[in-house]
Order: sequence, then structure tokens, then C-alpha cells
Amino acid sequence: MSGGVDSSVAAALLKEQGYEVVGIMLKLWSDGESGRVNRCCTPADVDAARTVANQLGIPFYLINIADSFKSIVVDYFVSEYTAGRTPNPCLLCNRYVRFDLLLNKALSLGAQYLATGHYARVRQAAGGQYQLLRGVDPQKDQSYVLSVLGQRELSHALWPLGELTKPQVREIAAKMKLPVAEKAESQDLCFLANGDYRDFLTRHAPAGSLRPGEIRDTTGKVLGQHQGLPFYTIGQRKGIGLAAREPLYVIALEANENAVIVGTKHELGRRECTAQNMHYVSGAAPIGPFRASAKIRYKAREALVTVYPHGSGARVEFDEPQRDITPGQGLVLFDGEIVIGQGFLQ
Repeated sequence: MSGGVDSSVAAALLKEQGYEVVGIMLKLWSDGESGRVNRCCTPADVDAARTVANQLGIPFYLINIADSFKSIVVDYFVSEYTAGRTPNPCLLCNRYVRFDLLLNKALSLGAQYLATGHYARVRQAAGGQYQLLRGVDPQKDQSYVLSVLGQRELSHALWPLGELTKPQVREIAAKMKLPVAEKAESQDLCFLANGDYRDFLTRHAPAGSLRPGEIRDTTGKVLGQHQGLPFYTIGQRKGIGLAAREPLYVIALEANENAVIVGTKHELGRRECTAQNMHYVSGAAPIGPFRASAKIRYKAREALVTVYPHGSGARVEFDEPQRDITPGQGLVLFDGEIVIGQGFLQ
């Protein structure tokens, strides 16, 4: 439970369906400077979650995992940016915080399932294998950030909102008179108190990792200076600080040379990339090339691809050039409504 409408309705629906429900909220790491708090677990959120639990008549526990969250999610976020990559820390949070630390805690309490307010679905196929499916609401589908889960996690997962749309969830909350029915949802990373990742990195990145360097074009010509690799991302146009005849975009970040590479729009797209640490939801890697649709970031438009697995990674060829293939982001593969798996773009 997070104190928001989604997890509150999930708990209420399960209670209504006859499950014995226990509410657990995680106390995550907070920045700690100038009164900053983690937006997933503010004192107001804790009060809201406890109020909903009391209204539903279910036990409620607040578990402090601040240190684990810091080492698993926050430190990863900082290290990826300082290495010239652009991470999505929600992928690691779901895999190692929610569906490892929290799942194991739930199982230790005697629970059979871990339920969350995610908009996704799980289905057991005829052969017994568990499948991760998209949520039916395309505007809220969160299967992308759950693509890191495998058979063990899915066998214990319940997502009561997977068949619902967000308006339907709010309507249910209102009918049940839950006090969070109209509560706004946060769109930014929970540990970025003010939503500015550059400010966060300035305060938390290791000394010397935010050093200025050269901005070059694709021929190697020096065009100017940047203020630190973590402040730039692939496809970025605004904020580069260069005057040119044509708009310039960030093409690549060269961490070894501490250089930002820029180019024109037609230089931006790529039709091929590689992914490392490929994870397949089924637990078994395909033995040969296969067709799929892919998302190269959470809000990206899907693209048709051919995937060539090799070792623990894969080479991916896109039918059409993709502008924003960004190292560090998750590449998630789909077969219709079924999530095949994911890896991390190089």
C-alpha cells in the first residue's frame, strides 16, 4: 500500500473477493536534505494508507527498508548516470525491492500472494507456465516496468487493477467512499523530491564525476563545452547551448572521453542496437531469431523488431529507424499482449 488510489482500490477489491488481506507499506530512503522526503512514503501517505486499512478492517504494517532501497535503487541511478547511461530505476525497484524484499516479507507472514496496484495481468497458460500480460488500459499499462519478473514472482503476483481503466478505479474508490478517491498521482521518480534529477546528481554523484568536457560533432570537431555527462541524454535538443544552422541533438555520450556527441536530426536515428542481461519471462531464452514488438523506454511508441539472441544478450534490428535508443534504458519485448522479456540497451 502506498496511500494512493490504486493500491487502496486493489486492497479493497481483494477484501471484497474474500481474500485475507494484510496491508504493507515500505518506508523508503529519503534525500534528507532541506526536509526532502520520498514521495512514495510521506507522512501524509502513511496516514492515508493506514486510514484506508482501518476502513477496510485489515492489518497495516510500515516496514523500513531505507538502506536496502538506497543501495539497490538510488546508488544504481547515480552510478548509471555518471557512467554516461540513462537508467530507469523502476525496473530494479520492481525486481529487487517489491518482488524480492517485499515478496519475501509477505511469504514470511504466511501470505500466498503479493498484490499491488499495478495495471498489468498475470495468466497461467495450459502448460502451467505463467505469462505477464499488458493491462487493458493502454494509458496506464505498467507491464513495461514489470518485465523484469520471472516465473517465481508471477506465481505469487496479484494485480486486481489489470482488467480496469483508471477512471473505473477512481469510480470504485468513490463508491467505496475511500478517502483517496481523488488523490493525484506522482509522475516523477519517488526519491527526487523536487523532480529535478540534475539537482539530485549534483548533490549525490561522486566527486569529479560531473566534470566539464568537450561537445563534438560526429566528425570529431569540437563545438563547445558541456557541464557534465549526466546532464545530457540521447535525443536531447534543448539545453545543449550551441548555436547552429540546423537544430542539434545529442547523438551519443562518450564516457571514456567525457565527450557529448551532437548531430543533426537525420544523424540521430538507428536501426540496430544491442541489449545485455536479457531476461525472458518464461525462464527460457529463444534458441534462434524471432519477431516481436519492442519499447525502448516506458513511454516510447512500439516498434517491430527482429531479435537475434546471443549469450546473455541480443542484437535487435528495427524495421524502422529509432531516434532515441538510449544506453541504460530497458528494451522490453512483446508478442501481442504477452511480455516476452527485457534487457538493458547498450
